[in-house]
Amino acid sequence: MKISARNQLKGTIIDILKGATTSHVRIDIGGGAIVTAAITNEAVDELKLAAGQPATAVIKASDVLVAIAD
Repeated sequence: MKISARNQLKGTIIDILKGATTSHVRIDIGGGAIVTAAITNEAVDELKLAAGQPATAVIKASDVLVAIAD
């Protein structure tokens, strides 16, 4: 599958926490960094997501902010 989004972080699913309607999918992208995606439970089931599975976090954002310490 090809996608236009350029912000793609490849990693491995380490955990899926299902709620009533939404799941939090945690993806280890290496270097001690973990990205968490909130997606529907239906999407988790349709994609057959599971811990240990390779996955890519695709980030679509209209703004990126930069902050520095005082």
